[in-house]
Amino acid sequence: MTTETPSTPHTPRTPQDAEAILTIATLAALVDGNQDEQEQSRLAAVAQQLGLPNAQRVLASARAGKVSLVVLASAIRDQATRELAYETASNICLANGWLNPAEGAFLRELAAALGVDPTPTEEVVTEINRAISDHAEPAWQATSSLDDHVLDRAMLTAAIELLPDGLANLGILPLQLRLVHHIGRRHGQPLDVNQATDLAATFGIGAAAQVLEKVVRCTFGGLASGLLGGAPGGFFGGAAGGAAGLASGAAITFATTYALGHAADQYYRQGRELSAQDLKALFAKSRTDAETMFPRVEARVRERARGGSLASLLRRT
Repeated sequence: MTTETPSTPHTPRTPQDAEAILTIATLAALVDGNQDEQEQSRLAAVAQQLGLPNAQRVLASARAGKVSLVVLASAIRDQATRELAYETASNICLANGWLNPAEGAFLRELAAALGVDPTPTEEVVTEINRAISDHAEPAWQATSSLDDHVLDRAMLTAAIELLPDGLANLGILPLQLRLVHHIGRRHGQPLDVNQATDLAATFGIGAAAQVLEKVVRCTFGGLASGLLGGAPGGFFGGAAGGAAGLASGAAITFATTYALGHAADQYYRQGRELSAQDLKALFAKSRTDAETMFPRVEARVRERARGGSLASLLRRT
């Protein structure tokens, strides 16, 4: 299989499937316990926008521990849709770039309820953790070019978008957040992963509500288009409809990573004094620059992805 062939997205066949997956995704977003009232309100708004009936009731029941994964799983009869539900939950749990113990336990419980094998996802997460660990990437030298490093990370994440294995997409956000973390350290800024996550969220990258909306918009296709005004497509594996969709997904990922890196550089270079408005303007400009640049590096991105897997691609970086 070449990297030009997208994985085939599976669209839930019934509104009941969609409701069950949306409920599972909402549970996944809540499981780490870190959502404040504002984030929970955003989750409810997204769930309502995406057609989940009684979203506030579902969220309240989830917080109270009254929603049964077994009952939800039993409502999904098609195995491919069950696997889609699990992959959706995995993306939501990885919205901040890593899995905490509560999220890991939730995904194991969900896999058992759905009757899906969690091993492939667990292997991908292990590979991602290895790739983003402190010892996996040597400290930058003073002579290193930040521009070259940001460009390399942008091409790497774009190449991941082209891989035929849909689970490979789980690696994109952790690598983006790790880039922010390394840039902050380069500028002598003490920061933790939460600060990197907060900065990314300023640009609409990684917040649970944003990931929930993206996953469901792209995955539910025609079933959701009446609710969302969206076009059919697939989130996993970058499958947005043939080779053109793959190229589009890779271009978007490239531009996002590139803009995130350069916005983070300016932010930390100026002692974290830039306002959110200035940051967003800087991100938008860098993203426009990256969109112009992508056609010049697309062949390199495709060559990097050709015939590879997430593990092999990460080990070559």
